[in-house]
Amino acid sequence: MTVFNGAFWIATAERAVRTAAQTLLATLGLTAADVLDADWGQALSLAGSAALLAVLTAISAAGTGGPGLTETVRERQ
Repeated sequence: MTVFNGAFWIATAERAVRTAAQTLLATLGLTAADVLDADWGQALSLAGSAALLAVLTAISAAGTGGPGLTETVRERQ
């Protein structure tokens, strides 16, 4: 699969959103547990950075069958 494929970008967007949500929840949870001191702006910044890294990882893994090294994406008919 290449970066010029729609299925690739759908899977990549799903991965980026999932990664951002996980990072945001982890940051807010650690803040609530007094392990980390981050406000909403910092938490959103971390989530955005994680999402960007997920997209860059997917692009670097393009050509291996999917946006990740160990996954494949079916192409839509």
